[in-house]
Amino acid sequence: PVLAEQIPLVVQYEDDDVLVIDKPAGMVVHPAPGNWSGTLVNALKGRGGPLSQGNDAAGGREGIVHRLDKETSGLLLVARTDRAHQVLGAELQARHIRRRYAALAWGHLSADQLSVDKPLARDPRDRKRMAVVNTGRPARTDFTRLARFDSADLLRAHLHSGRTHQIRVHLAAIGHPVV
Repeated sequence: PVLAEQIPLVVQYEDDDVLVIDKPAGMVVHPAPGNWSGTLVNALKGRGGPLSQGNDAAGGREGIVHRLDKETSGLLLVARTDRAHQVLGAELQARHIRRRYAALAWGHLSADQLSVDKPLARDPRDRKRMAVVNTGRPARTDFTRLARFDSADLLRAHLHSGRTHQIRVHLAAIGHPVV
């Protein structure tokens, strides 16, 4: 079972069915090997109140509808009821909920708008990393330059798929890793 921990959270919205949490960079969303405490789920349990079980009968991901990478900050939907979890999960899968991402990338893109359409999978040489792999799952990201700085571009990223580390891997694959 996941332990409740008193970790401060910034709640942007709350009602009987959902929470919207402003997840800070550096926080893992749910417990996993190497990160059994200090996660968003630990903090949610410490905060009290109901959390959905979703598809997680074993526990550890209560309330979690979608995730953000550990080093990514941003708003995260949390379901308080199983019904909210079902509805939000279906809406995400149907792409009715738009997720917007901003990234600062080293260097300058060749154009103000650029699409990267490269399949992603676990790196065959390092199973802990994701990489562009020809036999991977399809992944497409559209990038729009919002600002150009001396050594980096501020980009908006639109994901047509939701693969693990998709923005990070796609930018690295075109020679512009995330700052």
